[in-house]
Amino acid sequence: MARVEAYLSTAELEARFCAASTTTEARHFQTIWLLAQGRTISEVAAVVSFVPRWVEELLQRYNAEGPQALGDLRRHNRRAPGVLTPDVLAALAERVQRPPDGGGLWTGPKVAAWIAVYLGREHVHPQRGWDALKRIRWSIQMPRPLHPAAATPEEQEVFKKNLQPRSRKSPRQPRGARSKSGPPTSTASV
Repeated sequence: MARVEAYLSTAELEARFCAASTTTEARHFQTIWLLAQGRTISEVAAVVSFVPRWVEELLQRYNAEGPQALGDLRRHNRRAPGVLTPDVLAALAERVQRPPDGGGLWTGPKVAAWIAVYLGREHVHPQRGWDALKRIRWSIQMPRPLHPAAATPEEQEVFKKNLQPRSRKSPRQPRGARSKSGPPTSTASV
């Protein structure tokens, strides 16, 4: 049986488990809550689908630092903020309503170039442009074309003029299956 420091009672651990705002936080508090009830590390690992070593690590973190050591701690790892801040995404959502400066459609590299100018940077990787388009839920999909009969006579004429002429050659007839064992032979001369 694992020893759990008495930072919180089992009722408080259960309440934190139920009120957790993220899945990671909920599973961490559930782990400590189950250990505080007297369950073994193996039983808890099976219930929360963690390996026993991770359950031990969570217990060590909890015993050393208390409840603030649980949850997703990656948010507090002092990493430099990324380029896709809420301000940049809001400005981009407004900007993509108009065509890009070079014309055409918005693409990842075009958005990355716009972000670089917006932030005053020399360069932003094109992948960040694509990520930004996905984050603002921008899609370059075009509506499906209407039925050909819905086109006006002028649009039908333009379409017919732009068609490529079909080749006048007749399609090749496929050859019969050839023997792969050697040159053709006749059985009549035997």
